[in-house]
Amino acid sequence: MRMNNKERSARIKNGVGKSATYAFLTLWALLVLFPFYWMILTSFKSYSAYNAEYIPKLFTLSPTVQNYIDAFTAVPLGQYLFNTLIFTLITTAIMLVVTVFAAFAFARLDFKGKNLVFVLFLSLMMIPSELVIITNFVTITNLDLRNTFAGLILPSATSVFYIYLLKENFAQVPDEMYYAAKVDNTSDLKYLFKVLIPICKPTIITITILKIIECWNSYVWPRLITDDSAYFLVSNGIQEIRENGFGRENIPAMMAAVVSISVPLIVLFLIFRKKIMAGVARGGTKG
Repeated sequence: MRMNNKERSARIKNGVGKSATYAFLTLWALLVLFPFYWMILTSFKSYSAYNAEYIPKLFTLSPTVQNYIDAFTAVPLGQYLFNTLIFTLITTAIMLVVTVFAAFAFARLDFKGKNLVFVLFLSLMMIPSELVIITNFVTITNLDLRNTFAGLILPSATSVFYIYLLKENFAQVPDEMYYAAKVDNTSDLKYLFKVLIPICKPTIITITILKIIECWNSYVWPRLITDDSAYFLVSNGIQEIRENGFGRENIPAMMAAVVSISVPLIVLFLIFRKKIMAGVARGGTKG
C-alpha cells in the first residue's frame, strides 16, 4: 500500500526528530567524555612534550608510561590505594548491615511511634553534612580515634537516603507474602534473608555500588581526621602528590595519578551500570 501525504509527512517529521535527538545526545556525550579523554591523553605525554605544546594537541605520537611509574614512586600511592580499599570495604559492609535491618524495621515491623521516628529520621536529610562535621570531629577526637580506621569509618557507616531507598523497595513487596510467611512460622529474620533480600537484590546492589563510589571519592572527612600518612586515602594522596610529590607544574604526572585512582570506579560503573539504573528506578517506583 502506498503512503498518503499525511503519513509520509509524519514519518519524515519523526525521522528528523530522532536524528536531531541522536545528534544532540552524541554532542552531549562528546562534551561529557572529553575531559576523561584529555586526562588520559595528558597522562601519556612526557613532561617536556607537554610543556613544549604552545597549542594543546589532541593526540601524541610518543606516548610514555613514565608518568605512571612516577605516580607510584614519588609518594606511596599504592599504600593510599590499599588504605582506601580497606576503608571502602569495611564502611560499605557496615552500611549494608545497618541499612538492611533499619529498612526492614521501618517497612515491615510494627512498633509504637514508628511513623514519627521515620519522619524524624528523614528530617536528618535536610541537614547539610557540613554542619555535622564539627560534631563528628569533636566526638572522634574525644574518643581518641584520630588517625585510625575506626575514626575514618564510623561517621560514614550509615546513610539516611539509602535506608529510605531500601525501605521503599521493601514496602513494594506485597503484604500477603509476609502474612503467608508468618502463617508458616517463618521468623522475621528468615523472611528478610529468604524473601526480601533476593527480591530487592537490584536495589541492594545499587546502594552498595553507590556507597563504594562515595567512600572512594571521600575527601573532606579523611582530610580533616587524618594527618598521619599511614592512614591517607587516595583523596589525601592527590593533595600529597601536588604538594610534596611532583609539584604543581608536572601536570602529566598528576594526570597519571588521577587516572590510576579513577580507573577502578569507572570499570565498576561500566560493569554494573544496568543494575544501578534498574535499582534506582525500582526504588523510586511505587506499586
